[in-house]
Amino acid sequence: MYFPWTEKYKPKTLKEVVGNPDAIQKFVEWVKSWDKGVPKKRAAFIYGPPGTGKTVTVEALANDLKMELVEKNASDYRTEEAVKRFAGLASQYGSLFGTKRIILFDELDGLTGTADKGGVKAITDIIKTAQCPIVLVANNAYDPRFINIRNNCLLIEFKKPSPTEVLKHLKGICQKEGIAAEENALKFIAQRSEGDIRSAVNDLQALAQGKKRLTYDDVSWLGYRDRQETIFTVMRMILYGKTCEGAKRAVDMADVDVDMLFEWIYENAPAHLTDPHDLARAMDALSMADVYRGRIRNTQDWSLMRYVVDFMTAGVAMARVNTKTSGWTPFHFPERIQALSRTREERAMQLEIGRKLKRRCHISAKRASKEVLPYLRIIFKNNAEMAAGLSKWLDLNMEMIEYLAGSKEKTEAISRLLG
Repeated sequence: MYFPWTEKYKPKTLKEVVGNPDAIQKFVEWVKSWDKGVPKKRAAFIYGPPGTGKTVTVEALANDLKMELVEKNASDYRTEEAVKRFAGLASQYGSLFGTKRIILFDELDGLTGTADKGGVKAITDIIKTAQCPIVLVANNAYDPRFINIRNNCLLIEFKKPSPTEVLKHLKGICQKEGIAAEENALKFIAQRSEGDIRSAVNDLQALAQGKKRLTYDDVSWLGYRDRQETIFTVMRMILYGKTCEGAKRAVDMADVDVDMLFEWIYENAPAHLTDPHDLARAMDALSMADVYRGRIRNTQDWSLMRYVVDFMTAGVAMARVNTKTSGWTPFHFPERIQALSRTREERAMQLEIGRKLKRRCHISAKRASKEVLPYLRIIFKNNAEMAAGLSKWLDLNMEMIEYLAGSKEKTEAISRLLG
């Protein structure tokens, strides 16, 4: 059964947390200061970009110091009554087992907005009288709604880890998974993650799981898609959607265009719709979406796009009838896009030669590269003298000659004949 590497390699101790050593040290010192009595600031407010290790740091510290961790997602406790019911008593009394307690309110950003019905005020009141450490976690501590909370908290900023720190973490995972990964491949993933460790680990798993070797060619095409967290959410909404409206709404959330989203769905549907009848219905829906895509290309009638979206989202979502959800199945990047990326340079070279042929043969460059170029390659590999003559006639440069000849030895033979 598949298991997310973000969970499998989630830090269990503070030594395993990636980056932010100064912030972590500040947090540890604050927690340990409770041993000498209640400190001036009874709560710590950890903030910073997503995926930088804020929550796992709290969990790892609790594990290291053998503390009871009382953890809740703050966005699920928006009302004053709900917050007090969860954290009110917990913040005043110790653990039943005699261990020290630490309370974590995660995703505090979820309390902001019209849905907040006294939750922020209740948390502020609890902080003022807390008898154990309280930790708040959010992406942005400087939201105007948090002004009273900030005044009562020790602010600890988490910054994005450097690509070097992320690279080291990815190397460790590869070693444990028995994957021989090229340094520049892992460096590329680390740089693309932009300091989001979760994103980097998700990328690594999607690209390397099931392989024994990971090369730069395997990852270089990552530039073809946007951040995967969003696309994974979109895919779940479509392939596991319960309603047509929910599945169609996923398109508005996607940070890839409709054509790329089509490739994602086509690639992943077979792995997530395991019942053959469900898969057949999904593929029928995708085929209809593709028919309308073709009509749009031919007629430029973009009003047909609504049918493309309906079939590829709602049509696929409603195909799930008999498939049972079992375990975790990863989403994979579209293999066809990966293949196109790997051959991009070769296709560009073929088109350039096609343009040379176009001027002499009076056919389109695309047709020349498909129909004439294969015969040209046979000549260049087997007849240096004729190849030299054709090179002059077509005005080919040495790069083109080497591509057609297929080897440096044959290229040098042609080059000598050209003088």
